Amino acid sequence: MANRDVTVMIEMERPVPKLGFGKPLILGTSAEGSSYKTYSDIASIAADYGKQTEEYKAAFALLNQGDDSPGEVAIYCRKLGTEMQPLEDSLNEIFREDWYFLIATTMVPEEVEAIAAAVEMDNSRQYFTRSDDMKVVESLKAKGYTRTTVLYHTNPASYPEAAWVGRAASSDVGSVTWKFKKLAGINPLEISGTGLKSIHDLSANTYVTKAGDPVTSEGKTLSGEYIDIIHAKDYVRSSIEQGIQQLLNSSQKIAYDDTGIAQLESVVRTVLQRAYKQGIIAEDEDGLPMYGTNFKTRAEVDASDRAERNYKEGQFWFDLAGAIHETTIRGQIRL
Repeated sequence: MANRDVTVMIEMERPVPKLGFGKPLILGTSAEGSSYKTYSDIASIAADYGKQTEEYKAAFALLNQGDDSPGEVAIYCRKLGTEMQPLEDSLNEIFREDWYFLIATTMVPEEVEAIAAAVEMDNSRQYFTRSDDMKVVESLKAKGYTRTTVLYHTNPASYPEAAWVGRAASSDVGSVTWKFKKLAGINPLEISGTGLKSIHDLSANTYVTKAGDPVTSEGKTLSGEYIDIIHAKDYVRSSIEQGIQQLLNSSQKIAYDDTGIAQLESVVRTVLQRAYKQGIIAEDEDGLPMYGTNFKTRAEVDASDRAERNYKEGQFWFDLAGAIHETTIRGQIRL
């Protein structure tokens, strides 16, 4: 990632029982390879890759979601042939570029696992993959990846996971759940309740018909965490880091006094307020956003930190709004 002077850490406290945050990257392969390039329309991709390539098919699924489609898509191709580029080298290159959601054309289990492991280690993006093999899904599930999502489908050639990213990724972070999404160009599976449960037990997702509508069946990563929660956490962290870095860059000096500390806190609160308006942060019974900050004053900071010009005493918290995925409603008939 880019060099910076600001680090934000978020820990998830669970209750007892635009970096482009919607920008997808297609990781493909070709005989000559191709460097990272951003496209804003499918015609340009067809001109560079042709309509029969896997890269075009993935891009078409992404950009076929009507008004919900992303405004831009990036493609990078790993070189094959006698001088094949190692997958590890390709991954090192793409992590220097601007994207958030990764789609890969490969379905080779070893390559899928290598990509998932790399995204997990990077700890700032998400990887969506597809499979028609429950054994492969089971192997991925065993890794417990928080940043990899699997969409099980019997027609992986249609790139259902790319369609899913195309449908949901460009919405304001926090404004959507990834469950209940209709995907243009993707056929729903005809599957029993038992079959659906077996997919969900592996923390995978699929595309089924509910109440007459084809929709995505869940919205979880392989760890069982919800996709939108990972997205929201990354968004808040990155927004605070960027906001404070820009404050430092644009100021002659941020004084190490209560006024300077208040400037840092103001950036954090601005991000949290925006996150509330986008639907990331919940509101209480009085309609007030459930977030807060605690930045120690200069007098409360250790003298050694002041000497090092390092302010480490800023904290914030917020309650996630989450989403309703299931409901039970009871009624009575009176005679």
